[in-house]
Amino acid sequence: MFIISVFICVFCIKYGSRGPALIPRMKTKYRIYYITLFSVVLLGLIATGIYYITLFSFWPHSIESSAEWSLDRRSVHDAPLVRIPMSSPIPERGDLSCRMHTCFDVYRCGYNPKNKIKVYIYPLQRFVDEVGVPISSTGLSREYNDLLSAISDSDFYTDDVSRACLFIPSIDVLNQNSLRIRETAQALAMLPRWDKGMNHLLFNMLPGGPPDYNTALDVPRDRALLAGGGFSTWTYRQGYDVSIPVYSPLSVEVDLPERQPGPRRYFILSSQTAIHREYRVELERLKEENGEALLLLDKCSNLSQGLASVRKRCYKGQVYDYPQILQESSFCVVLRGARLGQATLSDVLQAGCVPVIMADSYILPFSEVLDWKRASVVIPEEKLPEMYTILKSIPHRQVEEMQRQARWFWEAYFSSMKAIGMTTLQIINDRIYPYAALTYEEWNNPPVVKWTSVNSPLFLPLIPPRSPGFTAVVLTYDRIESLFRVITEISKVPSLAKLLVVWNNQNKSPPEESLWPKVAVPLKVLRTKENKLSNRFFPFDEIETEAVLAIDDDIIMLTSDELQFGYEVWREFPDRLVGYPGRLHLWDHEMGKWKYESEWTNEVSMVLTGAAFYHKYFNYLYTYKMPGDIKNWVDAHMNCEDIAMNFLVANITGKAPIKVTPRKKFKCPECTAIDGLSLDQTHMVERSECINKFASVFATMPLKVVEHRADPVLYKDDFPEKLKSFPNIGSL
Repeated sequence: MFIISVFICVFCIKYGSRGPALIPRMKTKYRIYYITLFSVVLLGLIATGIYYITLFSFWPHSIESSAEWSLDRRSVHDAPLVRIPMSSPIPERGDLSCRMHTCFDVYRCGYNPKNKIKVYIYPLQRFVDEVGVPISSTGLSREYNDLLSAISDSDFYTDDVSRACLFIPSIDVLNQNSLRIRETAQALAMLPRWDKGMNHLLFNMLPGGPPDYNTALDVPRDRALLAGGGFSTWTYRQGYDVSIPVYSPLSVEVDLPERQPGPRRYFILSSQTAIHREYRVELERLKEENGEALLLLDKCSNLSQGLASVRKRCYKGQVYDYPQILQESSFCVVLRGARLGQATLSDVLQAGCVPVIMADSYILPFSEVLDWKRASVVIPEEKLPEMYTILKSIPHRQVEEMQRQARWFWEAYFSSMKAIGMTTLQIINDRIYPYAALTYEEWNNPPVVKWTSVNSPLFLPLIPPRSPGFTAVVLTYDRIESLFRVITEISKVPSLAKLLVVWNNQNKSPPEESLWPKVAVPLKVLRTKENKLSNRFFPFDEIETEAVLAIDDDIIMLTSDELQFGYEVWREFPDRLVGYPGRLHLWDHEMGKWKYESEWTNEVSMVLTGAAFYHKYFNYLYTYKMPGDIKNWVDAHMNCEDIAMNFLVANITGKAPIKVTPRKKFKCPECTAIDGLSLDQTHMVERSECINKFASVFATMPLKVVEHRADPVLYKDDFPEKLKSFPNIGSL
């Protein structure tokens, strides 16, 4: 526009409004001088215009001309045109009091076995005002296109708007500089499911504008969640908004191979070019005091402007490649600019340089889940003169760990628009399904493969041999008749190696030896000192087999075929609990806690250890490594030892139990309400309390939900019984 105005002004000098002006003819030598001067000025203006166009096109990239959106495979130009009436309503500014329980409808998300929210992306539209002017000067940027494409390819995405928990507009608000604030807000309000922004998510990385540069998007947005790159403590709604990084285009344009942690050429490096004068003066003073340990870079004044100059930094005429130079320093300064959020932070992390962040009130990216103390040093701005002393006090080993953590943070959460988008959705997902949320370790610990502890599957005995068989451990108190029937039935199982009876009654002696059933395998009675349910899981020396069958003294309904088949399944999955009746844990939204569900469900997350196979290793873990006071709690309440074992195994293995055969309940015909503990009226309530207690102690919900069970291959087939390996599989 400035260049055009120059042409107009020159034209006005030559011609007045009423025709050619009456001006004297110049001498030839002066005419040549002025023509030359004008040409130089014109070329300078053109060069300056090209520079600014290049600079503002560097981020975000416009994709108006060529790109296609992967969601609907249409060119941006083919998107339907929507005109915004001038009288269209404008959303409210934004409620700073919004929290997930006040401005977000979690019931729209519902329960699903995968614990994944479903995200709907609005179809692409081109919004213009009444006279046809677009609401954005850039349209759909390459960065926002990448973000929407990544979400559409993820497990979060759904194209069924009725199933959606979260809605993302296709209106690009990443860069506020390119937006018309009022018209963009009106376009948001026109979205069919807007409903005052409820359950809507907006992504913005460059908020505010001159002169004040607000730290949150200025577009009125009602109750919509904001994933913002530059929040301050004044604008960030904790537990509602998500603080995200400012994406750096250099992430994909410059390949920085990972560098091993350790000492670098420089101790501190400053590479930002537009920092406040007071900061630069202080950095120059530190440079004078510490010499070569600190490298203070600035923009290169001797290079032609353009994209190439963006990747260069200079110090006293010496040119350095950026961001490559960042890898030559242990610590890299990240100061606040006009905005709190800086793309420099991403560049520094990519280089494996520990960021020294000085931006008071800045909410660090993904700080809800990331432990920034492990990857950065945050120093108040007023402590800038003491920066060198503070950093020198950090041990070398800690610096190396921080360098390693910084690089991993970039790889996992900063490296692409996909990484930023998926991390944002996972944080929101964890809020909605807290029992399935990622742990602190999963968010902050880099995955490390310790090869010394990994055995090749070519030499690992994945399936234990059949020959050793299993040891049956029967817990009993004084039900002699049903105990003897259980022993008689178990003794018929071909793979039984030994029978151990855990006698839990200290007031009564077990029957005389002559009265016990005659069986073909060793049988031993183990008397306990106290009546505790945990005694059934004690690692007795008499257990010599890998496989253990825990079974109660009233489980007389299981056939020998069912037991043998359960053992065969355990051999295929020796790290699992393999049992018969399955149970399920559910989240009670009204009560806000877990509850125990019995019998007729399509899903299973536990199996009852009243009859279950498991590896004897878990006896040691249950007895000596059970977290918190769970074991004592079980013994005090005389309930839930099976739930505790399910928690323990699932927490160690990360796997669900395996239910075998169709049996859904254990029913003892001879048992009365007095004899049967599980028949107590308070039993179900107390078992729900157990689940909530154990989840609190474990600080997570380790139980995994599955929707399948294991049955013999020919179980339902219409074949002669003699052709079936397990013909006598019991009923429900």
